[in-house]
Amino acid sequence: MARKHLVSVMALLALSVSGAAFAQVPANIAKALADPSRPAADSARDAARHPGEILALAEIKPGATVVDYVMGGGYFTRILSGAVGPKGTVYAFQPTEFIKFKAQYGEDQKTTVAALPNAKALTGPMTALDLPDNVDAVITVQNYHDMHLKPFPVDTAAKANAEIFKSLKPGGVFLVVDHAAVAGSGIGAADSLHRIDVAAVKSEVEAAGFKLEAESPLLASAADPHTASVFDPSIRGKTDQFILKFRKPK
Repeated sequence: MARKHLVSVMALLALSVSGAAFAQVPANIAKALADPSRPAADSARDAARHPGEILALAEIKPGATVVDYVMGGGYFTRILSGAVGPKGTVYAFQPTEFIKFKAQYGEDQKTTVAALPNAKALTGPMTALDLPDNVDAVITVQNYHDMHLKPFPVDTAAKANAEIFKSLKPGGVFLVVDHAAVAGSGIGAADSLHRIDVAAVKSEVEAAGFKLEAESPLLASAADPHTASVFDPSIRGKTDQFILKFRKPK
């Protein structure tokens, strides 16, 4: 138990905001992670994904309104639901393009939202988002690069970032987690390797008006050569990932 506590503390200290050690995972997030109704497969992924520390960085509080942008299978949607509690709301966004490509994405959204009384399904094209107004936080995990897939227009990310900026209340947080590409490669690996250069993300998001407030090395991996697809069995689940916290100025 002592060793487990030490590992947890060291992980938290890896997070920094303007050079200061990040606070401990709040009780509302810890409670959400411990919820026995979470799928066992989700809980088994926690050690590698560090959702507690990530959502703490995103400042997810009870009663908050949050958008899970490109919700995937609902892993973070379920945690967010417990973290914001009955007075909060989680909007689970699944792009219509994804649902058209793979029907399972639509089924995952329906099943996830149906089981969460404070969750609402959002669908729409990546190129023409219509997000709710005055939300506290928007998170997107391992999906920012998808806005640069070849089927999408070249201005998809710019339009999405602008809509996310509009959706957030002043002072709201936009948290981006994604697979790192080779430094200096820009968006070149987004379609082929499902990775993106962290510098490109910073540039695009800041162009929408956001201010980069913090980044964390919690999911970094020096062993990742950055040259394989994130779906390659040799690297899947072990990629080098960046965590960026942006804020909409007040």
